[in-house]
Amino acid sequence: MDVESLQKSGRRRSGCLDAFVIASITFLFVAVAAVAVVGTMAVMELRSKLDSPTQSKQVGTLHPTGDSPSSGYKMQNFVYLQAASGEVTNFTMPWARVDYGAGDSVGSNFVFDSDQHSLKPQKAGNYFIYIDLNLTCTFMCKAGLLRVMVGDKLTCEVELPEKADEIPVSKKCWTVSLVQDQGLVTKMTVPEGLQNWRVEMNSSGLGMFHVD
Repeated sequence: MDVESLQKSGRRRSGCLDAFVIASITFLFVAVAAVAVVGTMAVMELRSKLDSPTQSKQVGTLHPTGDSPSSGYKMQNFVYLQAASGEVTNFTMPWARVDYGAGDSVGSNFVFDSDQHSLKPQKAGNYFIYIDLNLTCTFMCKAGLLRVMVGDKLTCEVELPEKADEIPVSKKCWTVSLVQDQGLVTKMTVPEGLQNWRVEMNSSGLGMFHVD
């Protein structure tokens, strides 16, 4: 038996396996990055359409990557909610749908319970979940870590600095996660003594859409 040949063959197989693993990881990274970019663009376009008076009556399809209908995202698979309270405290964050024209920002694929502040997709699948937080110091604010959790799917942490001005602190967080038969409730937790911070309601929101 040619031991040297076996060693060379083993090294070739090991090299091929390493190359395959690296290629797989690279592909996964690129795919996730692409979903993040498209997802963020889609949520931002949805927000701009809801905020724009000239677009308020247009209902149907968003085209975040071009004008082709084949690249559009059906509004029924989208939801966007605005923060309904400016409080920064330990509590369940309240959300509110955004009205436009004869409809609102909750697609027919979602059930939003405004009393429980729960958001639930009507069909299981992978969803892009996105949260945008904008906070302002109202007077002599201490530093602290604010944490917002959307169910068990997304945790967004905001490092709030010690400051005395009103320049907003912003943080965007996103994930792609499997959501089944469950309502997502958003919880905010803050450290003791964190005072005088305010959530900017008009520019803070929660977005979600079906990706497969």
